[in-house]
Amino acid sequence: MLGAWGSREPRILGSGADEYKRVFASALWLFGALAIVSYAFQMDLARGYVGIAFPIGVVGLITGRWILRQHLALERVKGRSTAHVLIVGGPTAVAHLVDALRRFPQAGYSPVGAYVQGLTDPQIDESFEFPIYQGNNAALDILAAVRTSGADTVALTAGLHLNPVTMRQLGWELAAVNIGLIVAPALTDIAGPRIHTQPVAGLPLIHVTTPRLEGGKRVAKRAFDILASSLLLVIFSPVMLTIALCIKLDSPGSVFFRQERVGMLGDPFTMHKFRSMEINAEQRLHELQKINEGSGLLFKLKVDPRVTRVGSILRRFSLDELPQLFNVFSGSMSLVGPRPPLSVEVDAYEEHVRRRLLVKPGLTGLWQVSGRSNLSWQDSVRLDLYYVENWSMAGDLAIVFRTVQAVAKRDGAY
Repeated sequence: MLGAWGSREPRILGSGADEYKRVFASALWLFGALAIVSYAFQMDLARGYVGIAFPIGVVGLITGRWILRQHLALERVKGRSTAHVLIVGGPTAVAHLVDALRRFPQAGYSPVGAYVQGLTDPQIDESFEFPIYQGNNAALDILAAVRTSGADTVALTAGLHLNPVTMRQLGWELAAVNIGLIVAPALTDIAGPRIHTQPVAGLPLIHVTTPRLEGGKRVAKRAFDILASSLLLVIFSPVMLTIALCIKLDSPGSVFFRQERVGMLGDPFTMHKFRSMEINAEQRLHELQKINEGSGLLFKLKVDPRVTRVGSILRRFSLDELPQLFNVFSGSMSLVGPRPPLSVEVDAYEEHVRRRLLVKPGLTGLWQVSGRSNLSWQDSVRLDLYYVENWSMAGDLAIVFRTVQAVAKRDGAY
């Protein structure tokens, strides 16, 4: 059944949620078929077998796939177990796709060459660090570049003007020599569930939908926030009491740090954290601006002299964020969402960055599980906008799971 559902297809192995979805679906159909057959033919199939074997089997299979995925990711980072890709397109589109593939080697695509049309900037040659091919855009020219580069996959991206006849001929020629063909449209930061392909008169039309956090989805997200935050507050209440006592004994001042942040649609709210700095930290901010190690509008110092002894431990394990669960429970924040910005940051936002404010800020988010303070300002904005554009309940659950890993690794926490 796993084979029938395509759970071992190379294009889904190693990245994305599709592999896990197919494993779960195949197990569900298998046990559903067993139940129907046993009922139809009055077979003596123990209900306990189905009730026990199904969850254990699914958990075991998904755990096994996850372990193998970690191994595969390490292999791909080292340059092994990857598809060698020849990228075909205009200079800008090729540079963008190369950058994306190199940022995420775990996907298993390694650029080995580029067939570029309209190459006029000599600096692009140096940035690619692999052979650049040019021609008159004929299928034979691209095939020659494939043979020379040793590619086993061709990725067509924007900026290349191929007529339909040439495109079709290229597809035939590549299929004849068992070379994979990928079409990378000029759509950035669009998740799979938003993309739907509809064949019309032989043309694959790509429909891109916009996720809307309203109606039942809004209710489901709010219900999840209330249930999760209340449960976590109960679980962590002894820890929070202990932290409050340690802060009080370590340095003078309030246990909590309160700061005005900007929430959904620009509405201000008061965010709560455990105090991890001296009581005059805000007054000393101006004198430390000259040694700011943050990126863009963010102020960050790996070794901040204002941080107390207890505060350094809280920050290392992200325990200073726990009081934000009260914000989540009250509705000013969500468990998952963009980073809650300061008003001075929002005032300096470019127009497109303001889309971060379309959803509630989160206690955790893509920025939290992708590097946190190690991220550049541009990457932080890109991740937040990606979340806003591609929100889903399943995505929120995946981020919560990855947050546990990020906190355990403590990467970027300072």
